[in-house]
Amino acid sequence: MSSFTAKDVQQLRQSTGAGMMDAKKALEACDGDSGEAAKWLRERGLAGASKRSDRENSQGAVSICKVGDSASIVELKCETDFVAKSDGFVNLCGELAEAVARSGESAIESMKDLVDDLKVTLKENIEVGKVVYFQTSAGNCLGEYLHVQNERGVNAVLVELQGDVPDKAHDVALHIAFARPEYLSRQDVPAEIVDEERKTLETLTRNEGKPEAAIGKIVEGRLNGFFKERCLLEQAFVKDEKSTVGDSVKPASIVRFSQVIIGT
Repeated sequence: MSSFTAKDVQQLRQSTGAGMMDAKKALEACDGDSGEAAKWLRERGLAGASKRSDRENSQGAVSICKVGDSASIVELKCETDFVAKSDGFVNLCGELAEAVARSGESAIESMKDLVDDLKVTLKENIEVGKVVYFQTSAGNCLGEYLHVQNERGVNAVLVELQGDVPDKAHDVALHIAFARPEYLSRQDVPAEIVDEERKTLETLTRNEGKPEAAIGKIVEGRLNGFFKERCLLEQAFVKDEKSTVGDSVKPASIVRFSQVIIGT
């Protein structure tokens, strides 16, 4: 017969986040060995977590970490704002970001057990979302920005500039956080998206009763507006709206950027 006390059950519940009956069953199944019981619960907890995998997890946190010439963004997703701003959740998000900054995206797999443990403890559909890893080329610099809300990061930006201009890189990161560009340049917009937008604008312009001879020119003008809204280099710079972002960083140039926003 298994030998354990009510205190053993309570301690196992506190260490694993399991329910009272589950903790008791685990100790019974493992002859009172709390270490084995924790493993038993984790194995079955993971099975339970898989049942939660279809529950929406649009909440979460994002973290940024820079290590030398490398940097990362990691998104950790969950179901509720309450969990998203909890210390354990935010701390794990930061640990994941540091691991990626040091070792690349493959580091996420090596920390899978920590994420799984948190699923069991917090009883939510918790998973790693977007992962970004930048390693800058020689002579380039990184800009970063993390917007914190309700005690955790919700909007993270990394941008790499060609040239040693950290102040400009930081300003561009701030701009990206505010303006949310989708592409670096118009050349990066997929052709099918441009074609679809052109067709939509042609239909809109005709429905407005514009002369057929003028439609082409009007559509091209509106398409330029489409690019200016979505392409970073063509956006009006938030610190000087008379200048585009691309012009504002000269003689430096923007190599790439990435933005991760919770809930998008």
